[in-house]
Amino acid sequence: MVHSGKCCDIKNELRGKVVWVTGASSGIGEELTYQLAKIGALLAISARREDELERVKKKCLEISSLSEKDILVLRLDLTDRSSHEAATNSVLKHFGKIDVLVNNGGRSQRSLFVDTNLDVYNAIIELNYLGTISLTKYVLNHMIQRKRGKIVTVSSVMGIMGAPLATGYCASKHALQGFFNSLRTELTDYPEISIINICPGPVQSKIIQNVFTENLAKSLENSGDQSHKMPTDRCARLTLVSTANDLKEAWISDHPYLAVCYLWQYAPTWAWWLMNRMGKRRIQNFKSGVDADASYTRKNK
Repeated sequence: MVHSGKCCDIKNELRGKVVWVTGASSGIGEELTYQLAKIGALLAISARREDELERVKKKCLEISSLSEKDILVLRLDLTDRSSHEAATNSVLKHFGKIDVLVNNGGRSQRSLFVDTNLDVYNAIIELNYLGTISLTKYVLNHMIQRKRGKIVTVSSVMGIMGAPLATGYCASKHALQGFFNSLRTELTDYPEISIINICPGPVQSKIIQNVFTENLAKSLENSGDQSHKMPTDRCARLTLVSTANDLKEAWISDHPYLAVCYLWQYAPTWAWWLMNRMGKRRIQNFKSGVDADASYTRKNK
């Protein structure tokens, strides 16, 4: 983790703050919503599936002291960029402000480049990258007016390194890393606006069930065993720690993936050699119907 030299209590920092979470209907976004509800944050939760958002809201009300008006369910399609200004205005109308935007919406990928239609790459970039920065633009305008706020983007360790079967996903996460690291340098006149990049490694999440494959109409046949991956609640907890403490970037992963991140950063020649070996095994696992990450992780524990 890259740290800022201070340590803030999550509850004191985020209680009563208005937090807008995209991709809140499952996975990391859903777990973030539950943990935020427990500490008393006011929530706007968005995703494409409104019925799933209502389920998440119901559970939030059961596990916290929040009331109905403290949680806004707002259906949102990140690829429908024409709707983002109105969505932002809806949150502002309901709460009067947005303290934290959590850009969590997106989809991963499991396919080889040579087998994948180019329209898949267009869809990945449209959702993971352009949809994210479009929504950010409208929320940032509000934060600049208030001269404060936090923009938290759930990127990935794949935004730091490269990996087979995820060329489009890696490209979209590299794009997010480059964009938000550059945006941070444009906001030096607003020291109370924080740009926070979260880079999780493999996490137990339904994201693997909804990945892009070689064509837009095909779904992944076997999502595999996820028990070897980081529990979702731990990833969410560390994301909130990073948010409360205004970390510019946080790598949230277990080994061996965390070790590979450091290799990629400080010894790239060794990282390329290692990724070639890992990549070959990952592709073999994928072609044989095994979770692409499982075999390597178990052998290196």
